[in-house]
Amino acid sequence: MSDFVFPPAAPVTLSVAGSALRFPVARVFCIGRNYRWDANEPAPQAMPAWFMKPASAVVPASGPLPYPPETAEFCHEVELVVAIGQGGRNLTPEQAQADHIWGYATGLDLTRRDLQQQAKLAGGPWEPAKAFDYSAPCTPILPVSRAGRLTHGAMWLAVNGVERQRTDLSQLLWPVPALVAMLSRSVALMPGDLIYTGTPAGVGPLVPGDVITAGIAGIGELSMTVAPCAA
Repeated sequence: MSDFVFPPAAPVTLSVAGSALRFPVARVFCIGRNYRWDANEPAPQAMPAWFMKPASAVVPASGPLPYPPETAEFCHEVELVVAIGQGGRNLTPEQAQADHIWGYATGLDLTRRDLQQQAKLAGGPWEPAKAFDYSAPCTPILPVSRAGRLTHGAMWLAVNGVERQRTDLSQLLWPVPALVAMLSRSVALMPGDLIYTGTPAGVGPLVPGDVITAGIAGIGELSMTVAPCAA
């Protein structure tokens, strides 16, 4: 006999590459602008902004991807995903790298771009643009014990075989350990947190029928097909 008023939802989990283990997802943090979209952009003087998505937005990055409602500009953003295995607060980048990063994956930070632009103009929150169902596909988590310390590696995304985004992880404006440390100064990180670390130039719209392929060298690749909006 439980004290729940209704059965709780099953925990959100991701597979672990090469293992039968599952990685339980706690929270999803997304980093704002973290690559130069223009070669002439000045170096940033402050850490990037961040926002959140619910754990329920995380889905395996394979198969159909439903086109979301309430938008006419559904856009892709390929990103390196960092999986946290040990919580902590007020970490240094060195501590974050040594003890707190459990693994890496390739993810999509999907966006209702028209709603995001409306929010920017109105000074409103980004949740309608970012925190919708299926908005955070992710490949299996590759443990850091196999991936090593990531300082470089090609990242790319194509739609219907035409490449739209390409960069190297060495081009991150703020590297992974610094991002983890930054977040830990604002919130206590928890085991199971995912951090989407920003996307390069080339973000573009998707329509039903589009086939998205993307990957990060040595980390993981994905393929998804945009499905019509559910009734």
